[in-house]
Amino acid sequence: MTENEGLRDKLARSSEDALGKLAQDLLENPFVNSAISRAFEARERAVQAQEAAMGALNIPSAADIERLTRRLRSVSQRLEGIEDGVDRLDQRLEALNRPALSGAEERLTAIEHQLTQLNAELGALDARPAQHSREQERLEVEEKPAAAKPKPKPKPRPKRAPARKKAS
Repeated sequence: MTENEGLRDKLARSSEDALGKLAQDLLENPFVNSAISRAFEARERAVQAQEAAMGALNIPSAADIERLTRRLRSVSQRLEGIEDGVDRLDQRLEALNRPALSGAEERLTAIEHQLTQLNAELGALDARPAQHSREQERLEVEEKPAAAKPKPKPKPRPKRAPARKKAS
């Protein structure tokens, strides 16, 4: 098998050399060289005509999409940087506000506890019957409101008889 591998390597090298020599001869040939350069120029003109036609139809070209993609990546990277900065700022603010919030929370808890106690006391006061002193109870029982007494109707006056004239 060593002979086969050696033969293959020899054939591959000689083929590569022959192809390289052929390509070199073709590039040195002025006719082939001018044909290749005209083909590349025609390709460039076709690309430009295609871009102009697509622009007239308001359709983006591959170059437009590539520029847009690069721009979008740039904006995305900037946005990630801004997000990182905002996250760092948020962490700093949380660290600064933690002591203040804990003190405020303690005060709020104490206020809520006091309000709960006051509500309980008010609820107990509302549940008890109203207690009055004996004097207040007597006043309520003995005193009758003046508006409740009906007023007596006035008696009608008697009518007088008309006066008589004296005869002379």
